[in-house]
Amino acid sequence: MNTRTVYVPTQDGTALATDVCLPDGTRPLPAVVIRTPYGRDAHRAELRGWAAHGFAALAQDVRGRHGSPGEWHPYRDHERTDGAATVAWVRAQAWSNGEVVAVGASYAAYCALVPALAAPEAACDAGPDADLDDFHLDGVPGDFHLDGVPDAVIAAVPALGLTETAREPGGPERLWARAGWWAAHGDRRDSDPDALARALADDPRLLEHLPVARLAERLAESLGRELPSWPGLWADRARGRLVTLGSTARLPLLAVGGTRDPFAEDTVALWRGWGGPSRLLLGPWGHRLTADPAAPARARVNLGALYVRWARAALAGRLEPTRHGAIALGDSGRWHSTRLRSTPRPASTQDDTEREGAEWRAGADRPEAERRWSFDSPTGLRLLHGAEFNAEPDRPVRSDDLAVPADGDRADRCLLLSPPLPRPLDLAGAAVARINVTADTPSADWAVRLTALDSTGRADPLAFGIVRRTGPPGEAADISVPLGTLGRRLPAGTRLRAEIAGHHFPAHARNPHTGEDPVTATRLAPSRRTVNPRGSALHLPVVARRRYVEPAPEICR
Repeated sequence: MNTRTVYVPTQDGTALATDVCLPDGTRPLPAVVIRTPYGRDAHRAELRGWAAHGFAALAQDVRGRHGSPGEWHPYRDHERTDGAATVAWVRAQAWSNGEVVAVGASYAAYCALVPALAAPEAACDAGPDADLDDFHLDGVPGDFHLDGVPDAVIAAVPALGLTETAREPGGPERLWARAGWWAAHGDRRDSDPDALARALADDPRLLEHLPVARLAERLAESLGRELPSWPGLWADRARGRLVTLGSTARLPLLAVGGTRDPFAEDTVALWRGWGGPSRLLLGPWGHRLTADPAAPARARVNLGALYVRWARAALAGRLEPTRHGAIALGDSGRWHSTRLRSTPRPASTQDDTEREGAEWRAGADRPEAERRWSFDSPTGLRLLHGAEFNAEPDRPVRSDDLAVPADGDRADRCLLLSPPLPRPLDLAGAAVARINVTADTPSADWAVRLTALDSTGRADPLAFGIVRRTGPPGEAADISVPLGTLGRRLPAGTRLRAEIAGHHFPAHARNPHTGEDPVTATRLAPSRRTVNPRGSALHLPVVARRRYVEPAPEICR
């Protein structure tokens, strides 16, 4: 086994720093390509692992980051062209057998996906009658597959674009996560993961700065550098582009995510809308997957071994032409099978997302039954207080605090509680809260946080969703708040606690309630809210017929 650093040329002549790890021997090999903005050095052990299983393994710094020259503009078109040039370069090497798997996590998942979708993108631009085989990187006829498109993709916790990472599907801005990412990686060649934590230690009220669009100016005082790209992050509002392109793909996809990852729904949407064979592995993990020390021990999976096994099956054409996968039931150690039968139709709007979720539940061969917890039923969720509450920007409900008020004085949220569960409950699939609500302001965010309380009262986050609604003040509205894809086993005696609030800060920017754009607003106003229990309910995907699987065989068949 040997590792060396080479510089791979791109279309404009920029040469990208790339580590190549090859097994011993001279026979041609399939290759794995990882393109990352987070430093190729971090992938050395991963490269050796792939090489030990007979793959040529490459890790590349994207242009403008770490060892690669040029300027980095996140999610710009250079990731597609640079990725395609790298795949083409790999295929031209003497040690390559021509087979390439693109692999990546988070932003690197985007880097893996865009060259795979370059040919479909060109065909989409040309029209519905276009033939994908007629497209080449430079727009002239040719065999694109043998040039810049990988044969398979592994996309873990995918960060699919500026809009997908900056905003929830329902509209609200992801303030804390974007400030942290931009402070750590934005407008610099290297990374500083703890930059935001240090800035908040110096300036605890930093994220309260208005307008949000100029937060970078205040953040620069702590960072000692400017963040000129910060305002542009919020200007992009095009959502769902890669999911749409994925519906035209024919190559295999492995989508890996966690039910505690903020991009879990993008992971599911990518899998659900993919046109080729697709597999979903959704564990009880956050954005770091099994590398997170807090990951449940009984739900740990050897992802490296699973990736190798899946890649071999994908390259050999052994995957069934279906869309199926496995969802972990929390930390129980059990995995539940899920599959889709309907034709892919990607979702790009909030309404589309809800419709597709309903079709997924109805059209999938899955043993789930939607259970309804009504807000006005003694066997559902009982209203404790806050049918009327105030959403005060000066004292918002905080995303980093699970404590709730003991009484309803000056209520800042609607609070509901279920009776103890009489028996264990398995949840696997999409959850939603449907609520009848009123706000006295032209714009209002509605955040729903669902928590599982054990017999001792210990709170464990279960689900969350937030949507933005605009409309005439005082007008009652029926709102659906998607709560994401759940995978959990709840023991007997568990109570479900639901909170409905107008803020979820600092994870999300505060709605000014004036109708102004929350990114540019400089004035915040309170909002009076009402939740009507009659007609409001929580809908959860209960496993009615258990179908447990082992994740690796299920993913690799």
